[in-house]
Amino acid sequence: MRREAVLDYLTGGAPTRWDLIVIGGGATGLGCAVDAASRGLRVLLLEGHDFAKGTSSRSTKLVHGGVRYLKQGNISLVLEALHERGLLCRNANHLVHHLAFIVPNYHWWEGPFYGIGLKVYDQLAGKLGLQPSRWLGRDETLRRLPNLEPEGLLGGVVYYDGQFDDARLAINLVQTIFDHGGQALNYAPVVELVKEAGLITGVRARCAETGVEFTAHARAVINATGVFCDAVRRLDDPSASLMVAPSQGVHLVVPREFLAGNDAIMIPHTDDGRVLFAVPWHDRVVLGTTDTPVPEASLEPRALAEEVGFIFQNADRYLARQPKPGDVLSVFAGQRPLVRAPSSDSSHTAALSRDHVIVVAKSGLLTITGGKWTTYRRMAQDAVDQALQVAGLEPRACVTSTLPVHGAFDGAPIVDGQHGWDVYGSDGPVVSALAAGEPSLGQKLHPDLPFVAAEVVWAARQEMGRTVEDVLARRTRALLLGARASIACAPKVAALLARELGRDEAFLVRSRPGKGLARRASRLPPPAICKVIVGSRPADDHRS
Repeated sequence: MRREAVLDYLTGGAPTRWDLIVIGGGATGLGCAVDAASRGLRVLLLEGHDFAKGTSSRSTKLVHGGVRYLKQGNISLVLEALHERGLLCRNANHLVHHLAFIVPNYHWWEGPFYGIGLKVYDQLAGKLGLQPSRWLGRDETLRRLPNLEPEGLLGGVVYYDGQFDDARLAINLVQTIFDHGGQALNYAPVVELVKEAGLITGVRARCAETGVEFTAHARAVINATGVFCDAVRRLDDPSASLMVAPSQGVHLVVPREFLAGNDAIMIPHTDDGRVLFAVPWHDRVVLGTTDTPVPEASLEPRALAEEVGFIFQNADRYLARQPKPGDVLSVFAGQRPLVRAPSSDSSHTAALSRDHVIVVAKSGLLTITGGKWTTYRRMAQDAVDQALQVAGLEPRACVTSTLPVHGAFDGAPIVDGQHGWDVYGSDGPVVSALAAGEPSLGQKLHPDLPFVAAEVVWAARQEMGRTVEDVLARRTRALLLGARASIACAPKVAALLARELGRDEAFLVRSRPGKGLARRASRLPPPAICKVIVGSRPADDHRS
């Protein structure tokens, strides 16, 4: 899966007319392209930056039905998400697995209240359910969560949801597109929508690396650009009203020692009404998230001081050992494409819709937005069904409910004694052999990170990794697991990429720390700010 070959194909021997062009290489766009390709359609996906560069690589890493939506009474959304969670566990079993979540109880009413609600959650999952929820006594709760604040603890309720690696799933979806005859290209922003008699007939795109522009024609075009969907809609109609109200979610990553055991913590009600999670992930702990309305979409959103403080304060209420700013390994922020209510001022994004919406413009441009990672497959199915009508094509049945994602295991996961290759799924033995075939490729990129040089080479050869950030942020998850360690190993990664991609010394200079990686790492909370934010434990009942 070489990018150069794809670009040559698109500028040379590609079809004169595609059935479908998808703009956007996040979860929704990738899902649409997989769906279309697996139906036998000629499909092309174009992404302006890297695949999953934005929101789709910055989630809480959960595949879940949404306990919070059950509390809001949005039963249809919960039902759909639980069904899709079950399908993902089956179709991407190398990346999606079950995880136990414990809701700690510090008030007498919490046990029956959350226990009954989670039993309803179990029932809604039906045949695709995981394990049944149950009440835990105080001793068992502390045994499973030794770091939990013991003062006032009465017990807990355990339930089960899914966990995954979002960016790795995105990359595997790209590979699935190719597996089924589709095409996808990153760093290819769409700069113009091509029209005839007022109807969209294709797009004009530019290769961000070479500046070469090319035109691709299609029977239908899907705009699946998430929080940036309004910008594409205004390429079609400059007066188009805004569909999306961006909401920012921030996460902190801290060492594993802050959450001993194998279970996650779920706090069902924080000060702003959101759910807060402490989740074990890749031998680290992810704390989050927030729900902050922002005035406009950003490719590199920054965590606000008050958001970081909010996470610290709420984590402090439930963890016996309080994380300090110096413990933070990385901070990442993503923006949710929440669908605006009519005349919404978007000042309270926690109340806006998490459902997905499809809009077809007079020009035929189909825009899909909203939703979340868990429901990406169903969103894609709905969008492609509608696109077939726009394109005037005969209906074709969707097959993705039973379609394995590239890399899905046909048997047991593959893990050797020194390095786990299971995130690569069925490609794991090939990556492992690459590491074993040359001593230098088996060496770690950094002592504090689990990744080896062979993974950089694999990313360049098979996963369209083009930059140091592509590799450290999304092909591996190094940047999230340790921002400072990632900056330290960036020159080594740049040298490996330069060799694989045939780049010159200028590429090495541009790839040194101080550019994009440093900007991402600068999102670590400033100690001076956090000293004020964190403060000390409240004197009153800190879990009320």
